[in-house]
Amino acid sequence: MNEGEWNMYASGFVTTLDRIATWITRMALLNLLWVLYSLLGLLIAGVFPATIATLGVVRKWLMGEQDIKVWKTFRKIYKQEFTSVNGLGWMLTGVGGILYLNYKAIEAFDGQLYFIVPFAFYLLLFLYMVIIIWSFPLKAHYDAGIFQHIKNALVIGITKIHISIVTFIALFAVAYLSLEMPTLILFFIFSLSALIWFWFSFRIFITLDNK
Repeated sequence: MNEGEWNMYASGFVTTLDRIATWITRMALLNLLWVLYSLLGLLIAGVFPATIATLGVVRKWLMGEQDIKVWKTFRKIYKQEFTSVNGLGWMLTGVGGILYLNYKAIEAFDGQLYFIVPFAFYLLLFLYMVIIIWSFPLKAHYDAGIFQHIKNALVIGITKIHISIVTFIALFAVAYLSLEMPTLILFFIFSLSALIWFWFSFRIFITLDNK
């Protein structure tokens, strides 16, 4: 390898390291913003806007806007979506609470119910998880009402069931990994989860938008 080739190789290596460092910094910052703005809303009102803002930043990255101001973009989406996404989030939380109460009731009557009852419950639980998986990416990508997002989430989630399952497994894997590596929670778990979550959804959205 002559001097010119060596210089080109070294320059490319340094550029690659710089890009990796830049993305690590961006992901860590986005993760920190999720935590800070969730706490800013006292968790009760902050978690859902922080989640949609994180997905919104990731969405812009995936659409090619990689040089955006992360904090400025996050804050703008957080404020714009604060009311509507809390409406969506707390509606789904309420449904989740009802499902939990039904689960406790089924557990209390274990062995005394027809098979169809627990089967119907777990089917509803599965559909609920599908709606959860798709509602927030849809909210980050499209402008529509809460019930329209829920309807679209159910339709897309069922028709693209393989993507729903893969997304759930991937998010579960990140959560499990974070238990093995607690540092991941502090620096990357929320931003990494958002990136994985929206990446799968975005593939489907592109297909739908181009029809």
